[in-house]
Amino acid sequence: MALSSYRMHRIYLAAIMNYGLGSDDPEELAYYNKIRKEMDDMKKEPVKKGILLNWDNPEDIDK
Repeated sequence: MALSSYRMHRIYLAAIMNYGLGSDDPEELAYYNKIRKEMDDMKKEPVKKGILLNWDNPEDIDK
C-alpha cells in the first residue's frame, strides 16, 4: 500500500528534525531511511558559493 501524502510529510518532518520514527512499518522505515541518507549525502558535499568569474578570458563570457 502506498503511503499517503500526509504520512509522507510526517515522516519527512521526523527525518529532517532528527526525530525517531516510532513505527515498524517497513514502507515507512524505507522512506525515513531514504530521507536520512539524502540528508547525510548533502552534508558530505561541499557547498559552492558565489559567482565564478573568469577575468583572464573575456571571450569565454560570451559563450
